[in-house]
Amino acid sequence: MARLKVGIVFGGWSEEHPVSVKSAQEVAKHLDAAKYEPFWVGITRNGAWKLCDGPEAGWEDGKTVALSPDRSVPGLLVLDDGKYETIGLDLVLPVLHGKLGEDGAIQGLLELSGIPYAGCDIQSSALCMDKSLAYVVARSAGIATPNFRTARVGDEVTGLTYPVFVKPARSGSSFGVSKVSHAEELPAAVKTAAQYDEKVLIEEAVAGSEVGCAILGRGEDLFAAEVDRVALSHGFFRIHQEDTPESGSENATFIVPADIPAETRARVQETAKAIYRALGCGGLARVDMFLTDDGTVVLNEVNTLPGLTSYSRYPRMMAAAGVPLAELIDRIVAGTAR
Repeated sequence: MARLKVGIVFGGWSEEHPVSVKSAQEVAKHLDAAKYEPFWVGITRNGAWKLCDGPEAGWEDGKTVALSPDRSVPGLLVLDDGKYETIGLDLVLPVLHGKLGEDGAIQGLLELSGIPYAGCDIQSSALCMDKSLAYVVARSAGIATPNFRTARVGDEVTGLTYPVFVKPARSGSSFGVSKVSHAEELPAAVKTAAQYDEKVLIEEAVAGSEVGCAILGRGEDLFAAEVDRVALSHGFFRIHQEDTPESGSENATFIVPADIPAETRARVQETAKAIYRALGCGGLARVDMFLTDDGTVVLNEVNTLPGLTSYSRYPRMMAAAGVPLAELIDRIVAGTAR
């Protein structure tokens, strides 16, 4: 049986570039060479696309490559010495995080090129990336969200109940996030968040634990992995901000399966599925939520291309549910809409 030709795109222009490279390295370790013929496409920090042998050191020196704009020949154009050759692809597995990776941009490019791709589509990717819009849609589906406002630098924002969290509306991995306890701290926090996105989200703090659930599948056929809980020693949860995240977070540990009652665990899983469906997700996503003391499950955010590193939450939750990374890759590829 012929191997599937899979384009694996990693790197990217966003602040989450290093995480994406680490995710791709982990995928490379677990990709079944008997099933897949991988074509590794790394996007440099400057936005150059490079065809390389894999996501290891030196990949930036690969050949220049682009997506074919011809839908009758879906695949890659490899440019070399003024000429190009075409490589046909069966599908693309994006291993990109953040802006231009999970906001609908790469998905739109792949749609234009006629190449099937794993994960959420354009609309759900863009919707989940904008936390304020995701909150509006989730609320309309009866799902609890934090009270929130949006702002830009220079806006006067009043009537808030402190503390609040100030964050870029369309970014990830806790970049630009501040906890604000007093009104006079707000302008500086908005400026910090605006370094990553001109649209800033201000949301009232939710008292409770942070929990997450990894979801896989489409439509009614969804698989919810084990729930995890973020146990904080101090401060608030920041992800991918450490110098060596492989050695663990400076203020958080991840308990998976979460140390919560079975009934509560089931409620979190069902809420995660409801959020996933309400936002139109398909393929895979990690749904992050708050669990309050009275058992209410509140949406935090949805990551449509969650990290796949050795320390990432999504593969840990899947592994705890009996789905190791090699099998997870198989399921993601099998669930690609064609």
